[in-house]
Amino acid sequence: MQIRESTASDLDDVLRVEKQAFGEEEGPEIVQLVAALLDDPSAMPLLSLLAVQNDQVIGHVLFTKACFTKVEDSISARILAPLAVVPDAQGQGVGGQLIREGLERLSKSGVDLVFVLGHPEYYPRHGFKPAGVLGFEAPYPIPEKNANAWMVQELDTGVIDRVSGKIICADALDQPEHWLE
Repeated sequence: MQIRESTASDLDDVLRVEKQAFGEEEGPEIVQLVAALLDDPSAMPLLSLLAVQNDQVIGHVLFTKACFTKVEDSISARILAPLAVVPDAQGQGVGGQLIREGLERLSKSGVDLVFVLGHPEYYPRHGFKPAGVLGFEAPYPIPEKNANAWMVQELDTGVIDRVSGKIICADALDQPEHWLE
């Protein structure tokens, strides 16, 4: 399997993976969100990675710009959303490889923190920990029963101890319906 950055010519493959991964119920909404994020200036700089196997795109992960409401601009943050793997390739480590490669590239580019709203059983296996208890507020309130779904990973040691506050996401992601888990 190869992991590479997506290009504009990969858009159809990206959206196909998102639709297949999220199914008939959620797929159309996620496809619309991803298309909007890829075209959203407030999401830049972003990192969009594809997992390719046998010349077929089987996975996609997107990291978009995030910032804090009251923290200096020297802290660089991203939000991982979404992560998608086609059903036939799920459970084979594709998502984990996409996450690891993305975090490695982001770390090398100077990103300090990566946030995700996702399954609290899955993302901690990849180094994420609950963000709310560390003083990081999601763009919209996360219900208490889902508090552990809002997570963060520190890419630069010691940053979590120096900052806290509310996260601001890209405009396309800044809708309450995207912050339910």
